[in-house]
Amino acid sequence: MQTREVFSEIEKQRNQLTQTLMELIRIPAIGPENGGEGELAKAEKLTQILTAIGFDKIERYDAEDKRVQSKKRPNIVAYLNGETDTERLWIITHLDIVPPGEESMWTVTKPFEPIIKEGRIYGRGSEDNMQSMVASIFAAKVLKEMHIKPKRTMILAFVSDEEHGSEHGIQHLIKKGLFKKEDLIIVPDSGNENGSFIEIAEKSAYWFRIRTIGKQAHASRPHMGLNAHRLGMEFALALDKMLHEKYPAKDPCFDPPESTIEPTKKEKNVDAVNILPGEDLVYFDCRILPNYDLDKIASDIQRYAKEFENNTGAIIKIESLQKSVAPTPTDANARVVHMLREAIRKVRQIEPKVGGIGGGTCAAFFRKIPVPAVVWSTIDETAHQSNEYAHIDNIVNDAKVYALLALM
Repeated sequence: MQTREVFSEIEKQRNQLTQTLMELIRIPAIGPENGGEGELAKAEKLTQILTAIGFDKIERYDAEDKRVQSKKRPNIVAYLNGETDTERLWIITHLDIVPPGEESMWTVTKPFEPIIKEGRIYGRGSEDNMQSMVASIFAAKVLKEMHIKPKRTMILAFVSDEEHGSEHGIQHLIKKGLFKKEDLIIVPDSGNENGSFIEIAEKSAYWFRIRTIGKQAHASRPHMGLNAHRLGMEFALALDKMLHEKYPAKDPCFDPPESTIEPTKKEKNVDAVNILPGEDLVYFDCRILPNYDLDKIASDIQRYAKEFENNTGAIIKIESLQKSVAPTPTDANARVVHMLREAIRKVRQIEPKVGGIGGGTCAAFFRKIPVPAVVWSTIDETAHQSNEYAHIDNIVNDAKVYALLALM
């Protein structure tokens, strides 16, 4: 009976939930790597929301970062006390978002001007990660307002810097010693369209930059120079082909099942059309199945670059940006997996499955401690895309799952 009443109250707060998400979308929280000022403005707004709800305790753990004007990256931890503090439920979402990308591709609305259309809230960061942020807040809000003490203490963490390695976010909190091996850790930062997928494993990640150096010249006299742009494109495409052919393994436990090797960002080179570029910069994002050795892959890339240099006369520099080896997966029989499965069954009447993903989340840092952690949410996977959106129904139903986990 109590559970049904909680679910009913969450449904009644649909409009409040929607307005809260839209308020948060209007505040950009872009990291300094992408020219942003970080998460402070959003954290201050979030603190107002949490304070109004009346959490039992709200703490801030700022990480120093001289690259932003405030010199700090905020991390907020909000506590809703339960009957026991032995087994605590953590729901961890991130404050930072990626930039809008090509704004001309946003056809429904502008990135930071959220609108509601056909049951969806559109805006940058709506799905990644504010959908789950708001769902976790309203799960706790309803319990607080109904004067229901959860069975276990419920702790919401809102962290910075997730999009660029989490040094100033969840890693900062882990170093503060906030977590225990008995904690139940849920990171709602990936999922599928019906909430049936529980992530317990991630791939290794390797991001690198290719700097191709040639010789600048007038474009009408190419023989006087060495076109770094052409050679950079040739090398990137050849490297892409080589890596896909050499590392083709598939593992059906992961979605997608193969390693993903993608050339992504391309930096501007020359300012004029009639200048032959002397330098070219392109980036790769590689998510590698755990059975492959990242050091071996990096060595293969360096060797391939040296061969290309010898054949073309260009200089190829490979600069590692991020290199993280996948930790041991969370045990499929861990208590947090079992409880989340039960909650999903009761709320959504579906049978969840477990598996792995290519995207990196905060869960990986818990698995390294090791503390079992799972990644779950109900999303259409529009993160990092133009016209990103969050389904209102998914926010409401995910909030029910979080509330049930606190009460089970």
